[in-house]
Amino acid sequence: MAGGGTDDEGSLRPFRWPHRPGGATLLRAVLVAALLGLAVLVLDTPARCPAGPPPPTVGLALAAGPATVTAPGGCAPPGTDDATRAGRSDHPRPPTGRAGAGDAAVPGGEDGDPPAGRDTPVALPLPSGFVGVPVRLAEPAALAVLRPGARVDLLVVPAGRAAGETILLATDALVLDVVGDGAADGSSALYLAVRPDQAQRSVGQPEGSRFGVVVRQ
Repeated sequence: MAGGGTDDEGSLRPFRWPHRPGGATLLRAVLVAALLGLAVLVLDTPARCPAGPPPPTVGLALAAGPATVTAPGGCAPPGTDDATRAGRSDHPRPPTGRAGAGDAAVPGGEDGDPPAGRDTPVALPLPSGFVGVPVRLAEPAALAVLRPGARVDLLVVPAGRAAGETILLATDALVLDVVGDGAADGSSALYLAVRPDQAQRSVGQPEGSRFGVVVRQ
């Protein structure tokens, strides 16, 4: 070799490349990066309050004081928002009225008042062995004092006879219903429960006969 140089350009020794990381090192680096990213997400997410107990059930009888619901960690109870915490609520409060504990609310009424039409008479069923006969009275004003359950005597003045010539058709007849009380078109009638023979005598009267009743009770 000329000049006794030490240059390795013509050397046949193998060239050694710089050391590259192995597979285990790369795996550890990926895991560390993933854990760091997860920690960042956890820190950026606002803390959520744990689920609190279910809201109390409100029945007809209310307690002396308002029911309160507490939640751990200073969180608001479930179902509340800023307006509710400020004293406003979008849900209507149940009406209390004057009813105390154990009193039931009356539908259609206010403050426990009974609804209109509560005393409306209800028609009675036809008793066994009797038949029902509708009778139009000569004086419809008498229907104002009659109610289902009353007892009457049924009288008739046949057509062509004087007013004093009345005939007794049925005694102690049961009033089943008063139909069309106060109607001005003459459609009002009295529905009576009578025996079959009394019914035949009643419907067999000639046209124009005038019927009347005597109230027993």
